[in-house]
Amino acid sequence: MSRVAFIGLGVMGYPMAGHLRKAGHEVTVYNRTQAKAENWVAAHGGAFAKTPKEAAAGAEFVFACVGNDDDLREVTVGAEGAFHRMEKGAVFVDHTTASAAVARELFAVAETSGFAFIDAPVSGGQAGAENGVLTVMAGGEAAAFERAASVIDAYARMARLIGPSGAGQLTKMVNQICIAGLVEGLAEALHFAKQAGLDAEAVIETISKGAAQSWQMENRYKTMIEGKFDFGFAVDWMRKDLSICLDEARQNGAHLPVTALVDQFYSEVQAMGGKRWDTSSLIARLNKV
Repeated sequence: MSRVAFIGLGVMGYPMAGHLRKAGHEVTVYNRTQAKAENWVAAHGGAFAKTPKEAAAGAEFVFACVGNDDDLREVTVGAEGAFHRMEKGAVFVDHTTASAAVARELFAVAETSGFAFIDAPVSGGQAGAENGVLTVMAGGEAAAFERAASVIDAYARMARLIGPSGAGQLTKMVNQICIAGLVEGLAEALHFAKQAGLDAEAVIETISKGAAQSWQMENRYKTMIEGKFDFGFAVDWMRKDLSICLDEARQNGAHLPVTALVDQFYSEVQAMGGKRWDTSSLIARLNKV
């Protein structure tokens, strides 16, 4: 078992850190709102730190799951950042969905300082985190990933090193591009079924056994039909992720017309008051027409 730190106890990080503790690791947590860290310790044991730097002291592995590039920089190279106390030979595993550029930037700082940095964004949402079945896509050095993989297994059903630093974040962008198109397609299909006078549930229960099947279809069609969106991966977060995809595409020359269009559709959902609705709320803008 390892001495680990976990920085960021949001809807993903809180249960992920819990799985590490259940697996027998010695866990110290840090969260910007200290009360949440105290609640986590009360529920799981372990310890909490008042700063990321304090949490990283003596840890073999430091995990982070925060909001964006700026948050990540703050908890790593900021004044009280974890990088100031990372042990030589330790591994920093970043589960934040961020840019490939910040991953490469922090990889370089870590390499110079004598420890490893892995960009390892996740897919599977809050349910995946709570059930310990996340998919982890990683970028970095193979030796560091191999060391971290057995610890990551506490909350992942799939973890794979895709390539060098930044490859994990690029893979997460591919994931979000796929989801954006899938959810819009499902929203339009359900809207069409309704307008055509079909029993939408019967339709989906049938076609989900064929080539149209997807995770989004299996897990979201009922709540989309019912117009329930007060759960899941928030529209605000998806727009943040899609902005990262579109920024990267402008740099690498990829053409993402559907992704750009779906991002605009999500802005309409935000204007409807759906900033915290699940991403499946794309159907709401169709049903209001």
